[in-house]
Amino acid sequence: MPTLKKLLAALLVLLLLAPGYAAAVPADPGDYDLNRARLLSFVLRQQLVSHHYSHKPLDDALSVAAFGLYLKQLDFQKRFLLKEDVKRLRAYEKQIDDEIATSRIELPLLAAELMEKRVRQIQGMLPEILAAGFDFARDETIETDPDKLEFAKSADELRERWRKILKQQVINRLLIMEETEQAKDATQKQKTSEELLTAAIERIGNNQEQMLNRMLEDTRQDHIDRYFNAVARAFDPHSNYLPPTSKEDFDISMRGSLEGIGATLREEDGFIRVVRIIPGSAAYRQGQLEAEDTILAVAEGGEEPVDVVDRRLRDAVSLIRGKKGTEVRLTVRKPDGRTLIVPIVRDVVQIEETFVRSALLPAEESGKQFGYIKIPTFYRDFDGGPRGSGRNSTDDMRQELMRLNEQGIDGLVLDLRNNGGGALTDAVSIAGLFIKEGPIVQVRGGDGRTETLTDRSRDIVYDGPLVVLVNKFSASASEILAGALQDYGRAVVIGSEYTHGKGTVQAVIDLDRSLPFPNMDRYRPLGAIKVTIQKFYRISGESTQYRGVVPDIILPDRLRHIESGEQYLDYSLPWDKVTPIRFTPWPQDLPIDKLRQASEERIAADEEFRTIAADAERARERMKQTTLPLNLEEARQARRELLQQREDSPPHDQGMAAEDSVEPGLSSEERQQRWARNAAEDPYVGEAQAVLRDLFRLRSAGSATTAGPVQAPAVPH
Repeated sequence: MPTLKKLLAALLVLLLLAPGYAAAVPADPGDYDLNRARLLSFVLRQQLVSHHYSHKPLDDALSVAAFGLYLKQLDFQKRFLLKEDVKRLRAYEKQIDDEIATSRIELPLLAAELMEKRVRQIQGMLPEILAAGFDFARDETIETDPDKLEFAKSADELRERWRKILKQQVINRLLIMEETEQAKDATQKQKTSEELLTAAIERIGNNQEQMLNRMLEDTRQDHIDRYFNAVARAFDPHSNYLPPTSKEDFDISMRGSLEGIGATLREEDGFIRVVRIIPGSAAYRQGQLEAEDTILAVAEGGEEPVDVVDRRLRDAVSLIRGKKGTEVRLTVRKPDGRTLIVPIVRDVVQIEETFVRSALLPAEESGKQFGYIKIPTFYRDFDGGPRGSGRNSTDDMRQELMRLNEQGIDGLVLDLRNNGGGALTDAVSIAGLFIKEGPIVQVRGGDGRTETLTDRSRDIVYDGPLVVLVNKFSASASEILAGALQDYGRAVVIGSEYTHGKGTVQAVIDLDRSLPFPNMDRYRPLGAIKVTIQKFYRISGESTQYRGVVPDIILPDRLRHIESGEQYLDYSLPWDKVTPIRFTPWPQDLPIDKLRQASEERIAADEEFRTIAADAERARERMKQTTLPLNLEEARQARRELLQQREDSPPHDQGMAAEDSVEPGLSSEERQQRWARNAAEDPYVGEAQAVLRDLFRLRSAGSATTAGPVQAPAVPH
């Protein structure tokens, strides 16, 4: 039987010599980019179909999905392509599977040709539009939601679209410059309105020219890379093609971690979005940058902002990074449409703030004393081997629990808000600190086999009342911990309507290792793919994927309007169930219905939570308003109202995403004291304590019963 090497070598020869390609595709066997793309398509097809959890076939349905994703990557905002261009591209909508199967790659080459043509066309329009000026008294609007727009029918319609885009950008720049001028003191000369307008138009023109020039730098290989990434993402949103770049760029693709400000970023549909704020980082301490924010522009200190819309992630990162102690100013659009400038002084991560921390909350009038523990992430130093022998979140959690036990706490608040996950080992072992022993999570592979991860230790470090705080940014391993404690009846889970819903496991496959034969060396490096290989299931049999963990008690959330979570991602894997497994629930029942009723009554009467609910409703209404005024005075008034609303917001403005930002320059002890004080003042921590008080009250009144261990029915697993 022929070896894989011989089959692949023969296939490539056939591909390089095969006649009959479309006129748009060069048939030159010496075309390096195209021949490499043909080879890459073969390798990707083999790896994705064989390794992906779903084993989706490469068929017309997947082709349609990949085409939609590719078109979004190409021109998500519908600012370049005409309808006639999209019609030409759409001829390939059901052909991508055939292109990958036969390694005849045509779509990205046609797309590269069309995009270059339109970018150059717009490059010629912009100076004329800016030179003509704008009527700022004219009553007109611009639609900012691409889903409500069609591609332009003609060059004239495209020109009109760009006139409005440029006018809006000039208005935004002018309003920001006006605010800067107003902040000057009496010794500083203020610019006139005419000077500000001239400067705003000049700056927008320069920014747009730079953006268009960057787009023209895209190579055929860049377009091919995006094409393959769209194919991978059609399997699920966490599967990606990672093209070969420098080691630093590869790390950004894998982690997105910026040491300068401490944010995890992703490139999505032409925008740079914030995925996560790293605990202890400069952005974390500054407090204004949040997950789901969109970074529109980056400025070095007081210099002119550089537009990063439609810019590659690694280009944006190069602007954001910098030396410790220097300032970067990010122009950020919030999910509700607000735009603000976030100044961040670059710094290294404050290591102690990334670790598990505890505090003793102020004593209750009833005499009860509650503890508080924050787990920012499930960390583990794996340098000592596969299980890691260095510092880890389990050991730190055990130490903090023992410290609080020594102080005689009556109840505990465990905060998993904004915890994006980490080492699964620690989620399992930390759950074991609260139960005697037993299964914690099921992990199912694409072959259907399920492995149960179990806590083997019979030691319980803390056996008292427990409330777990979550929000929609609690993901992956934190969902496993919260779900296990909820399934055991060990804790009351409170927070946002749902957690993130990230219930899958990915592996990174180096594509060069799939080509060990030397005659293909000139096409290396091929890059890597990140592919989803497993799925998590709770011991109840329910997946954490898509739905996440639904809290026992749902609290008002200022960020409720944000469409964040697996359920909002294209082609995310669905929620489903497997067979539940046998476990012994916690012996004391939790009166969830009574606790929920008491919490709802308390929240309805609480002024701070009423304000949070009102802010959430206002933000939801703002998100609906996707048409913005292009009348300068109307835009000025709308910005005044937004700034006023921000000033009127109470403490913990970030709602369920609240972080404990602290001022720089404090000692470790001072930071700990400030952190503990912030935690005590957090309304959500306050409600968690109230739930603990309710639990004591209900149990002392005999509303909750104490029973011996209950054995769930034995089921195969």
